[in-house]
Amino acid sequence: MTTSWGWIGPYVIVIALALLVGPLLASLPLFTHTFIRPLGMNVSQIVQLLADGICLLMIWSAASRARRDLKHNGKGQTFLRAILFPSAVFLIVLAAFQAYEAHGVAVLGPPKQPLYNWLITGGLIGSATWLTFAWVRHVDALTSMFAGRTRRRPTMEDQARGDKPGGARAAADGVSSAPARPSAGLAARNGSGIPASLGRYQVIKELGRGAMGVVYLGKDPTIQRFVAIKTMRLDDIDKEDELKAFRDRFFREAESTGRLSHPNIITVYDAGEQDGLAYIAMEYLEGVLLNCYCQKSTLVPAKQALQIVTTVAEALDYAHSQGVIHRDVKPPNIMILKQRLVKVMDFGIAKVATATKTQTSMIVGTPRYMSPEQATGKDVDGRSDVFSLGIVLFELLTGERPFDAENMPALVTRIAKAPHPPLMKYRRDLPTRVQSILDRALQKEIQNRYRHAGDMAQDLRDVFQVMPR
Repeated sequence: MTTSWGWIGPYVIVIALALLVGPLLASLPLFTHTFIRPLGMNVSQIVQLLADGICLLMIWSAASRARRDLKHNGKGQTFLRAILFPSAVFLIVLAAFQAYEAHGVAVLGPPKQPLYNWLITGGLIGSATWLTFAWVRHVDALTSMFAGRTRRRPTMEDQARGDKPGGARAAADGVSSAPARPSAGLAARNGSGIPASLGRYQVIKELGRGAMGVVYLGKDPTIQRFVAIKTMRLDDIDKEDELKAFRDRFFREAESTGRLSHPNIITVYDAGEQDGLAYIAMEYLEGVLLNCYCQKSTLVPAKQALQIVTTVAEALDYAHSQGVIHRDVKPPNIMILKQRLVKVMDFGIAKVATATKTQTSMIVGTPRYMSPEQATGKDVDGRSDVFSLGIVLFELLTGERPFDAENMPALVTRIAKAPHPPLMKYRRDLPTRVQSILDRALQKEIQNRYRHAGDMAQDLRDVFQVMPR
């Protein structure tokens, strides 16, 4: 989501007017000859002081507004947010130095006096130190911004979920911003490979590529509602048995997610098939994906992290009660909307517990967030989602993954057998009960974990409710 900077115009206009009108008023004979004895200044000096003060105030106000508009995306916007205030203070100190040298302020004495020197020197050193600290602390975000523009080699996680290398996640059901290959069958409509409509929905533009296919921004003309339309090509599959399996899996997503009605789970509106293209219309979301807060430079406060995971656990507990297992719980499938509303997304590989079509021996999920039973191809239930959520909690609190390896066999071995690192090794400031909750969620044996995600949510709630703000 791009940030509009049209609001900056009024700030620039006010600063320009203050710089132009201030000296003009200060030069009027009436002001230059009127002396305010208690302040030791004439009105001309006071007018000039007010004009300079307005300029400095506008600089700080513009920095505050820009910081509110910039989002924690773990990249360039995060870096800019971090350096805005120290940069504004440094600029204000320099501007105040120039203004004081030109006009002076009687209460501080003439320029070059000790009080003046101490204030200016302290302001410059303090703001420069603050700026340097903010720069160093968030340099990872700046590096990520430039790294995101370069082509990288695909990781095993990319290969496992079918993503193209270099794709960044976008704000509609965890889609990638990488452009999709146009399809000749759909290009006849508008020459760009984008269909003019899918079912009753008007297609507005392409949002990107997800694990299953292209995702479009659509609109329901009947009720004027924007939707995200996830699609999958069916006519590219040659074998009849594979086509049936893929079609069944795609519409099983619509069946499983469509039966869920929860404020913290993405809403599915409709599903259909048109011209060899299967599609699902779902709630269009705009927000920040949780993986933006899983880096050391962008970690959220511990209490907020526990609240987020509690909300996700409650949403999963509801899904499990409806017979739906997510099977791919990870930060990119969790979005934080405005007012900190949490949404769990992409039940695209969810398993309907009552269905008999899913093969239990098939490994499905994102490798680094899989449970031991998923990694070894065994049957799963809601406790597998609990394990994955435990990994999310660890990463959200530390900026580290508890299980990692160079290749898939080594990763599977670590998930199935290696213990997770102690949480307190990274976060000594957390209540010890958080470690106990995490240890129970990440038990290797499924019967030793939380039986219900709601039990994990309750334990987390008991912790953060007594934590200070």
